[in-house]
Amino acid sequence: MRDLDETDHELLRLLSEDARRPYSDLAEKVDLSAPAVSDRIDRLKEVGVIEGFTVDLDRSKLREGVRMAVTFETTPGETTTVREALADCSGVEQVFVTAEGRLFVVATVPDGDVETHLAAAFETGAVESVEATPLVATDRQAGLGEATLGLDCAECGNTVTDEGVTARIGGERYEFCCESCEARFTERYDELKEGA
Repeated sequence: MRDLDETDHELLRLLSEDARRPYSDLAEKVDLSAPAVSDRIDRLKEVGVIEGFTVDLDRSKLREGVRMAVTFETTPGETTTVREALADCSGVEQVFVTAEGRLFVVATVPDGDVETHLAAAFETGAVESVEATPLVATDRQAGLGEATLGLDCAECGNTVTDEGVTARIGGERYEFCCESCEARFTERYDELKEGA
């Protein structure tokens, strides 16, 4: 698998609508057999395109607080510290890091009291400012557009193209941009295995 074809795109779209959809239903939609669909999904998981199957909760149906969008401005270089502190706060659904080093957080907060509920982030001393606003609606779009597969070579980090090589080494699947990278990686792997 070097790139995503139309069938892969359609499978990803269908799974984003309902990740519990049976393989037989997916197979019917993409005109493949269920085992062929299973193989494709396994490959998409193996290369990291599919990380897992999750539950998408409609928090408006749960009475647990106010769903908030919170933006944290952090001390330069301390974004990771605040991000790790937020991981321990209950109700935090998602944490996004922007290119500018800001943290954008979606969290459900009892009584809308952001500072008390997300106290762990403030206790780091790295929060310079915070802006919070209640969320009133969310729409989730899982459109892939013209996305292509972006695999990195396990040896040199370059992008793997159609000329790339796939190899199973030690039971794991690795992608390489060329045969020489595969050979160097395999040689180093064998040396480390012998030395262990």
